[in-house]
Amino acid sequence: MTSTSSAPRQPAMESPSSTADGLAIRDLVESWAVWRDALAWDRFRTVWHADGRMHATWWQGPFEEFIRVSVEGFERGVRILHFLGGSSVDVAGDRAIAQTKMMISQRAEVDGVLCDVVCTGRFYDFFERRDERWGLVLRQPIYEKDRIDAVDPAATPPLDDELLRRFPEGYRHLAYLQTRIGYDVKTDMPGLVGPEVERLYEQGAAWLDGSGAPQR
Repeated sequence: MTSTSSAPRQPAMESPSSTADGLAIRDLVESWAVWRDALAWDRFRTVWHADGRMHATWWQGPFEEFIRVSVEGFERGVRILHFLGGSSVDVAGDRAIAQTKMMISQRAEVDGVLCDVVCTGRFYDFFERRDERWGLVLRQPIYEKDRIDAVDPAATPPLDDELLRRFPEGYRHLAYLQTRIGYDVKTDMPGLVGPEVERLYEQGAAWLDGSGAPQR
């Protein structure tokens, strides 16, 4: 009996590393979340290589600019936190791909109601070892599902359905909240399935075999 699956097929990669390289990369992934949320920007910089780039729903570009816009957002009251789960690290020589289960939590007023949005997905990270040091070259989150809840359970935000349906299912409510507080949200980020995540997997495979560079 033949079974079929709609799940995206990831390109074959090296076996997950359990060596010192894999542990060093996992340490950088964990440090990114702790130092970013603690506003420890000098320590946060040490996770990256100089040409490292961050792609998020609300901003894409060099990590130094990501720090700048994050500081500006915090000063305006933007509150975003990150929580991590398990990781898989594929190492091929001086290059690696790390996938880490994650949760993004953001609190803000949505149409007059204070809300929390929680988005679940994966950080898909391109790492490289240069001068004996592993560093992050590109972080591209994969957004798998999300939800919105009023902080006061007796309240209900009056969501604009037309605006909500403008965004992909995996980060629909996160994008709605971010749009309402003034961000220009990218509408073609990778999700659990679809051409965007398939392209990302292809770029990851090319990165590991040394034939490609991550998207810019």
